[in-house]
Amino acid sequence: MFPKPIEKSGRFVNISYRVALPISLMLWLLPLAAVMMTSIRSLEDINTGNYWGMPTDIQFIANYSQVFTQTPMGQYLINSLLITLPAVAGAVALSTLAGFALAKYKFKASIWIFALFIAGNFVPFQILMIPVRDLTIAFGIYDTHWALIFFHIAFQSGFCTLFMRNFIVGIPDALIEAARVEGVNEWKIFWHVVLPLVRPALAALSVLVFTFIWNDFFWALVLVQSDEVRPVTAGLSALKGQWTASWQFVSAGAVVAAVPPVILFFTMQRHFIAGLTLGATKG
Repeated sequence: MFPKPIEKSGRFVNISYRVALPISLMLWLLPLAAVMMTSIRSLEDINTGNYWGMPTDIQFIANYSQVFTQTPMGQYLINSLLITLPAVAGAVALSTLAGFALAKYKFKASIWIFALFIAGNFVPFQILMIPVRDLTIAFGIYDTHWALIFFHIAFQSGFCTLFMRNFIVGIPDALIEAARVEGVNEWKIFWHVVLPLVRPALAALSVLVFTFIWNDFFWALVLVQSDEVRPVTAGLSALKGQWTASWQFVSAGAVVAAVPPVILFFTMQRHFIAGLTLGATKG
C-alpha cells in the first residue's frame, strides 16, 4: 500500500536515486543562484554579457542600498505586509470557524456547503478577473489595499476551510460533549478546547497562506495600479523601466522580496512540520 523505502529497493534504484538527487537539486537551485549573483553584479558586468560567471566587481552594498533609495521597494514591501497580514488573519479565522461548524455540527446542508468549499478550489481564478474587478470598482475599493485583502480572504477560504475541517474532525466529540455538560457555551468551547488542539494546524496553514498571498502576482496586476498600493511582486515588474532594465536592481529586489516568507517558514518550521504530520501516526 505504501511506497517501499529507498534503502530497501534494488541496487539500480539506489544508484539512480543517488545520481538523480544532486542533479535535480542543482537544477532547482541554479535559477536562484543566478538571481543572487546578478543582484551583486555591476552594470558593466551585465552590459558585457557576464551573466553566469563570477562578478568582476561585487556591488553588494551598493545594489541593495540603491534598490531602496532609487526605487519604491520600501513602499512595495510595506504594501505587501499591509495586504498579506490582514488577509491571512481573516482567511484563517473565518476558515477555522467554518471548519468547526462543518466538523462538529450536524445539519442537513452541511455536506453541500462543504462540497461548495471544495468545488471552489477547482475554479480557474483567471475567469474571475472581470467580475472581481467590476465588483471592486462598484464598491469603490479598486486600487486600494482593501481590494486585495477582501479578495484573498474570499479566495483562500475554500482551501483553508477544507484544511481546518479535516483537522477538527479528528478532535474527539467526547471532549466537546464534556464541556457542554459542564455548561460551557459554544464560543468558549471553540476558544478554549478546539483552538489549543489545532494550534499546529493553524501555524501550518498560516505559513502556507502567507506564502500564497505574498507571492501573488496576477491579482496584484488586476486590482492595483498605483505605486502607493502596489505590492512587492507587482512592484518588481515596475523596476524594469520602459526602455532599459536594471537587472541588478530587479534581482536585488527579488531577493529582498523572498526574505519575509523564508524567515516566517524557518521561524515556524517546528509548528509547520507538526501541523502537517498531525494525526499521521494515529491508528
